[in-house]
Amino acid sequence: MTENQQLGGSYWLQTAPDGRHAALTDDLEVEVAVIGGGIAGLCTAWELARAGRSVAVLEAGRIAAGVTGHTTAKVSALHTLIYDKLRRTRGPEGARLYARSQSEAIERAAGIVRELGIDCDWERRSSYTYVRDAGRVEELRAEASAAREAGLPASFVTATGLPFPVAGAVEVTDQAQFHPRKYLLALADDLVRHGGRIHEDTTVLGLEEGEPCRLSTAAGATVTAGDVVVATHYPIFDRALLFARLSPRRELVVAGSIPAGRDPEGMYITPDENTRSVRTAPYGEDGTRRLLVVTGEHFTPGTGDTRARFDRLTAWTREHFPDVELTHSWATQDNEPTDTVPLVGPLHPGARHAYVATGFSGWGMSGGMMAGRLLAAQITGEECEWSGLYDPRRLAPAVREAPTFLKTQAHVAKHFVGDRLRPAPPVESLPPGEGAVVRAEGGRLAVYRDEEGALHAVSARCTHMGCLVNFNSAERAWECPCHGSRFDTDGKVVQGPATRPLERRDI
Repeated sequence: MTENQQLGGSYWLQTAPDGRHAALTDDLEVEVAVIGGGIAGLCTAWELARAGRSVAVLEAGRIAAGVTGHTTAKVSALHTLIYDKLRRTRGPEGARLYARSQSEAIERAAGIVRELGIDCDWERRSSYTYVRDAGRVEELRAEASAAREAGLPASFVTATGLPFPVAGAVEVTDQAQFHPRKYLLALADDLVRHGGRIHEDTTVLGLEEGEPCRLSTAAGATVTAGDVVVATHYPIFDRALLFARLSPRRELVVAGSIPAGRDPEGMYITPDENTRSVRTAPYGEDGTRRLLVVTGEHFTPGTGDTRARFDRLTAWTREHFPDVELTHSWATQDNEPTDTVPLVGPLHPGARHAYVATGFSGWGMSGGMMAGRLLAAQITGEECEWSGLYDPRRLAPAVREAPTFLKTQAHVAKHFVGDRLRPAPPVESLPPGEGAVVRAEGGRLAVYRDEEGALHAVSARCTHMGCLVNFNSAERAWECPCHGSRFDTDGKVVQGPATRPLERRDI
């Protein structure tokens, strides 16, 4: 067992109360049904309940425990290097709308924290995008200029609180960080107080659009709703073909305490070194230590050696913060849209009462808060200045990003075909705690050998679109490299877009 397997999982999940909501067992009728209980879904439902709509949140697992429960929880409008690109692809007005929509989402959350008195470690911090390579300094100067032109309090700096020198950084002041689960559980409680309903352990399988819309669930219950919001991170319905415009990306996280005097006092990210992100959070009762959270080593789910990636991230953390006492490690997953901007709005060109929120590219905290306000405005008939920027039906930006789109599809095709041609190891070669796709009974099986030596076999075909899964030994999960679905060693869905488990097989 490696060191990172011995560390605890998500700090956010372990340090927030675990309220439970009953599964849906009977038919239900509401004005709006929200599928997905992460930050985008809960923020949307809360905004609608506050607007007087009857709302139900349907979550396949636990609310605020999926991607949202594994985030690094930066609430920032500085999204690595986006504004110079937006200025070139969407024009200065597009960049301005992006900055304003994200900034207003942050202030909306700050207001909610004050109004509800939420104890969620809300802290104001500067946000930085930095590089150590002097050859990229002009890129950062251009980003600082574009972000400032878009309306952010941005500047180019060469001094930061990091324990190593940087060639340059973009700084945006007065951003925020928080404990995401404490915030969202409080939001969920207020949603229920305003008449909203939350049903956990409720998997939605089908959507029939109409007036009204109807949702079918795995338990057999039917939900009738005037409007439906799909906020499942990666959309579980393929009718909009959004899977062709999204690329799943997984990142690793290690966390532990450091002396408060070593706090770099900011939120940092670099596109170099296969991404490195650094922030801290309150830790302990006496204020002498802070929780250090370091993220990086992004990769496509189901590819490569995750243990080696954890080792690299751990080594980097200890090199730069030698007095860290690591206590937690986990992983998070994001979806990259081919044209940079999240997809928030009508689910497809013909949709009248179905909406979607996806493609937040690792910035789901401010993005999810923004999506909640945008979708609530669209459903209640209000005007929203940036609806067009985020509209999933947009075509012109997608055409401009055609090379990225083609690269995404080439990646999917490579795995769909190439993984079926790979040599398969014999079952006998599997050591305890490992899994592999093997040939058996004329096909491919995903087989895991547990620590006692027992074999667990399931179909190797992802139930989303049929790609073959691969084994992630560090997290002991089957992962689809095409669209990011994840399953446990017995085939149960851990993360969508798949909604059905891998079929159990005898071996």
